[in-house]
Amino acid sequence: MILDSIKETSRKIHDREISATDIVAELISDIDNRDHILNAFTSFNSELLLDNAKLADRKLSEGNYSGPLHGIPVGIKDIINVAGYPTQCGSGLYPKQVQSSDAVVTHNLRTDGAIFAGKTTSHELACGVTSAPASNPWNTNYVPGGSSGGSGVAVACGYVRAALGSDTGGSIRIPASLCGVVGLKPTYGLVSTKGVEPLSISLDHLGPITASVEDCALIMNSLAKHSGVDYTSELNQGIAGMRFGVLAGKPFSPMQPDVQQSFENAVDHLRNLGATCINIEIPELEHTLAVEFGIIPLEAGAYHLNSLQNIPGLISPSIRTLLIAGRVIPEGIYHRANTGRKLIASALRRAFEENNLNAVITPSLPATAAKKDQDEFTFDSLNEHISVSYVRTTAPFNVSGQPAISVPCGFDSMGLPIGLQIATKPFDESGALRIANAYATSTDWQLIAH
Repeated sequence: MILDSIKETSRKIHDREISATDIVAELISDIDNRDHILNAFTSFNSELLLDNAKLADRKLSEGNYSGPLHGIPVGIKDIINVAGYPTQCGSGLYPKQVQSSDAVVTHNLRTDGAIFAGKTTSHELACGVTSAPASNPWNTNYVPGGSSGGSGVAVACGYVRAALGSDTGGSIRIPASLCGVVGLKPTYGLVSTKGVEPLSISLDHLGPITASVEDCALIMNSLAKHSGVDYTSELNQGIAGMRFGVLAGKPFSPMQPDVQQSFENAVDHLRNLGATCINIEIPELEHTLAVEFGIIPLEAGAYHLNSLQNIPGLISPSIRTLLIAGRVIPEGIYHRANTGRKLIASALRRAFEENNLNAVITPSLPATAAKKDQDEFTFDSLNEHISVSYVRTTAPFNVSGQPAISVPCGFDSMGLPIGLQIATKPFDESGALRIANAYATSTDWQLIAH
């Protein structure tokens, strides 16, 4: 629906060429017509949405312009508190009780004039990679990824230009890659998680899923306003002279042939833009999944202990098993996993320093979207569960805590999107966005903004 970039839409609202009410009326119609198929939203209040749009228009008429997000609809993953909406986390554990206050991130967005389009579908307890019942807009027989799948769908299908997601092992970048949009996992701790239901407190990150890199930077200005950084300031500086480490070995391989070809093409394109790309290996990254799954079950099991003991039937069997595992796994596993986490973070830091790197480049995922009834991918002779396939390429940067962004870099033979992942040093979100924008604006893969 919203074809213009956030920047251009904001200009039109400011100049009274369009109104927030007009945008929202079209959004409501679009959701009414299509979301029974796509299921991007799990909670949607058209009356509240219209009231907030009218309020934005009234403020503007009174001379109170909030900035570049004034009147812009944004989707919010249904684990993040928004005043006026329930927070249900894709789970029957949570009552449909309307929240009375915003999370820090939604407070920031509201202060900057954004309008909340509704709560987007989350995989149950933000713990999974499919986000049922949401459907991939490129082919509704396929999954959109997770756990922030609804946010990926809402952006990819054009309901909104931006939505928020969370990312514990890849849950922003997975749907961004599978839905053909942009998704940024910022540095751990940069974006507040206060007012957000956790999965794993030491691995949880919040960030934007957007239609373009520029949109992503604008949303980051609101989410991380305390940093004092203008994330749009370096977007158009190019990448000539930069050095990138290319990671294509384990755990990023094996990958589907179409993914491998698109990734190699993307690396060649970065070279053509003036960057130096060198192949590097970081063997410690092969232990990423052992670290992730040595941490998540214990932290998630501790948080959901009361529900696990008293209403376990409201938790799906697979997630219940993970939570139970977290209660019986020896604490020594958790401590060893945290030691492994430090080793992985140190190995990545060393790779950056020794090779004088600005970023490391990987495929976002080794495979495109799975069918809704699909449990495994087959890579040559290897059968691998889809959750393992999707997480093994994204989780290294949850473990290290450094920023990582996924941008579209092609399509497979079925017409399903493929993503390119760019990871930079901690707190160098501006660098990640700069590299991503250089790639995205010089290729045809990013969603068009008129």
